[in-house]
Amino acid sequence: MPSYSVTVATGSQWFAGTDDYVYLSLVGSGGTSERHLLDKPFYDDFERGAIDTYDVTVTEDLGEIQLIKIEKRKYWFPDDWYLKYVTVKTPMGDYLEFPCYRWITDDKEVVLRDGRAKLSADDKTQVLKHHRRKELEDRQKMYRWAEWHPGFPLNIDAKSHKELPRNIQFDSEKGVDFVLNYTKAMENLYVNRFMHMFQSSWSDFADFEKIFVRISNTISEYVMQHWQEDFMFGYQFLNGCNPVLIQKCTELPKKFPVTTEMVECSLERNLTLEEEIKQGNIFIVDYELLDGVEGNKTDPCTVQYLSAPVCLLYKNLEKKIVPIAIQIKQAPEPENPIFLPSDAKYDWLLAKIWVRSSDFHVHQTVTHLLRTHLISEVFGVAMFRQLPSVHPLFKLLVSHVRFTIAINTKAREQLICEYGLFDKANATGGGGLAQILQRAMKHLTYSSLCFPEEIKARGMESTEDIPYYFYRDDGLKVWEAIKSFVTDVVDLYYDSEEMVSEDVELQAFVKDVYVYGLRGTKASGFPKTIKTRQKLSEYLTIVIFTASAQHAAVNFGQYDWCSWIPNAPPTMRRPPPTEKGSVTIEYIVESLPDRGRSCWHLGAVWALSQFQENEVFLGMYPDEHFIEKPVKEAMRKFRKNLDEITSCIAERNRNKKLPYYYLSPDQIPNSVAV
Repeated sequence: MPSYSVTVATGSQWFAGTDDYVYLSLVGSGGTSERHLLDKPFYDDFERGAIDTYDVTVTEDLGEIQLIKIEKRKYWFPDDWYLKYVTVKTPMGDYLEFPCYRWITDDKEVVLRDGRAKLSADDKTQVLKHHRRKELEDRQKMYRWAEWHPGFPLNIDAKSHKELPRNIQFDSEKGVDFVLNYTKAMENLYVNRFMHMFQSSWSDFADFEKIFVRISNTISEYVMQHWQEDFMFGYQFLNGCNPVLIQKCTELPKKFPVTTEMVECSLERNLTLEEEIKQGNIFIVDYELLDGVEGNKTDPCTVQYLSAPVCLLYKNLEKKIVPIAIQIKQAPEPENPIFLPSDAKYDWLLAKIWVRSSDFHVHQTVTHLLRTHLISEVFGVAMFRQLPSVHPLFKLLVSHVRFTIAINTKAREQLICEYGLFDKANATGGGGLAQILQRAMKHLTYSSLCFPEEIKARGMESTEDIPYYFYRDDGLKVWEAIKSFVTDVVDLYYDSEEMVSEDVELQAFVKDVYVYGLRGTKASGFPKTIKTRQKLSEYLTIVIFTASAQHAAVNFGQYDWCSWIPNAPPTMRRPPPTEKGSVTIEYIVESLPDRGRSCWHLGAVWALSQFQENEVFLGMYPDEHFIEKPVKEAMRKFRKNLDEITSCIAERNRNKKLPYYYLSPDQIPNSVAV
């Protein structure tokens, strides 16, 4: 009688093993085997990290093996099991691989196909077509779209982490509990003794060191020492944690009536302001998105303020970017003066602090939350709903949505919900976040997620004119590496443009993203369909780059740049000055966050800047969803390209006082997971 050798690999994460009964059936072109209990006498099967082998004997030749069925039946109490893969050695000596990489819960049957990636058009038998269709039907029942807040991209239908499908939950929920993580942060940062001091102001700038000095690092300490300098202020628009707002100024907006006379002491080329603009030396950052948003009112004891500054910057003869004019509110009027470097020291300093505070709000709400977290969740939910596990694009993307839906669900549960942790320290809490995000949705376009196009749209592409824009330089290298890899994979499975346009599952995925994620907004520029391999490669590059590199660039520098509170105040407790010459050091300190809110803020940026345990970085694919050699060769080429970028960045950073490493591939996680 024919005998098959079956190898079963159990995951190595906590509680991955099981004591339940596990049965296996083989489904071939010539018939289906009986259900076999996988069990060895006097042996503990399916332990965490184990690889177990069994002989399965059948009564007749099954022909070509098409599917395997795995059943788990309760032995004593409910016991989830993480199955990595199954391999089958046939009587003819052939090896078949069946990737799983998922949890098997309750008393369920899981049907697996062999690991060769297939488009729907490749399936010729009814058995395979039915399996493909059934998997998507089941997934679409589990992964349902829901609206958490009007005007936001749609998200998964789950009110808590526990309601999520088991396969996208965190392995350990405690590891992503924001309340526990904040508490841990407070302990690590030695700031518990200040936590009760809401409404209690700091004495002066040096007083902030009481919650800072014990946990400083190279960059954060440099920020603390130099934050008041114009160079440091300008540098952050290029290489801080929100390097996406600065743009070349081609014409001064009428609402910002800066004149040559105002700024001539800052201009170094003996040119008028208009001439400097024509030569490409003037840049602008406009926080119009914040205009009219009300400050946080959840704490009746503290009035909190928001403003919408406009900031003009200048490229000096050293080709460094420095500020030359700031208007704290949008409308030009006598009570909204334009502040200048030539003004009194504290006038100019407070104007810069208002810009830094506004930058923090736009960064957290738009750059970070909307444009990495929420859009990556859209890609993830659409992928699970429309791409079966055998589809090559599912295999390509699944590692790049790992834990994304889970972290976002946890954030909606604890962080950005009403009276959540976000409300405690931020001026945009209590409804402001929602207002800003709704406005920002109008600017969430396909081209703005395409990294090279976004850089060009802001006029920031010239390495000669703007030589110290490391975010741009490193980002373009990583973008090209991802695009090259994606193109290699696409070309392996799509021989023609017709294969792209006729892939109904791909088209359903793209449509789901457009209809639900972008709410069917034509102005978003997101495609409803994709018809060419080139466009498909670009689309997939956006998905992967956003989830990996873009998130890394705007997330993991938060502690570096925001831990020194005066450099990134999460709230302001005094209104903007309405005249020059009235600002004192006391007024500035009273404007900055109180002791309690400072501690909450510090805990937040510390927790958000930490990598996950067992983080998986760009180019690493430990779950082998692909089994084909050409794809594995493409992965090796991808890793080689990334290694070269890592070495190049390390060499550039050598001996730098302000190294830029957020887009070094060895520092870029595969997915949004924190």
